[in-house]
Amino acid sequence: MRPIGRAVLLALLVVVLFAAWFYVVLYVPVGGEGRETRFFVAQGASPRLVAAELKAQGLIRSAWAFRLAAAWGDGWRQAKAGEYALRRNLSAMEILRAIERGDVVSEWVTVPEGLALWQAATLVEAERLGSADEFLHAADSPGDFGAGFPLPNDSLEGYLFPDTYNVPRHPGAVRDLIKMMLARFDEVVWKQALGGQAPHSSLHQLITLASLVEGEAKLDAERPLVAAVLLNRLKRGMKLECDATVQYALGPNRKERLSYSDLAIASPYNTYLHPGLPPGPINSPGRASIEAAMHPADAPYLFYVARADGSHIFSRTYSEHLRAVAGVRAARALHQAGDRHQRGGP
Repeated sequence: MRPIGRAVLLALLVVVLFAAWFYVVLYVPVGGEGRETRFFVAQGASPRLVAAELKAQGLIRSAWAFRLAAAWGDGWRQAKAGEYALRRNLSAMEILRAIERGDVVSEWVTVPEGLALWQAATLVEAERLGSADEFLHAADSPGDFGAGFPLPNDSLEGYLFPDTYNVPRHPGAVRDLIKMMLARFDEVVWKQALGGQAPHSSLHQLITLASLVEGEAKLDAERPLVAAVLLNRLKRGMKLECDATVQYALGPNRKERLSYSDLAIASPYNTYLHPGLPPGPINSPGRASIEAAMHPADAPYLFYVARADGSHIFSRTYSEHLRAVAGVRAARALHQAGDRHQRGGP
């Protein structure tokens, strides 16, 4: 065979071997267990950095081949930052296409009723959706968000509807969650409960009142009664003297039981010191509390005191209230004495 022929055959062999290698490293999975690996792509990450990390984690065979495939076409320009669920039984090309499509992981996150913004921020950080500071900064900037209802000027406290949300894990997760919560408020409260119109007072006053009901009532059946007490006191010019507002003023330093010194804390939210509603909501109320604020019970009560089980005794007069308080304290003391006896204490 002539030298030229041998050179051509050798070149063809090299091409075939290279094509075979290229096919294997890109289209044949590394193999092994199909156990999920969480892989994070940073904002603006280059194919070189992503390929190196994928190779280091054993998810692809060749970082060089992955970079070459990423450079082919303009798919990488559409790549999305965020968290991906990858497996060793995915080929390098399947991984590349997933990143280019932005198939980031979505997680179900439940935000319970009655959380203040700082508590919701702590939950968001615990769920690894973003930092607490990022959440609080966004929630303190209502003008950055759109809504079909009148947004407050300074804070979204009370307007982030508590529910369960499916949130994509990417750098914009915090803002996505806030948008979802506002959209849910728009649907459940503004459109369904209010029919797209502000109440006779104002939406802000309604949500503020509902947040007090949320903070005070544990049983759904009692929420309209708690709302009635608060509204009756407002009509008579009485201070609300609502423990939940003091707890809000205490913030992360809130207590299981308030002391008399706590009731004197200097805060515009302290309804033991200041008459009327506080300046704004103290948590995100659920639908039951909002409905109670809209439709309070027709009851003459002006006072209530909580039992140990979270239910309340409602009273019309101060003397009735004092007797109720004495009864609750006696029951609490009897319960504590029983606990000490069971533990063998004095």
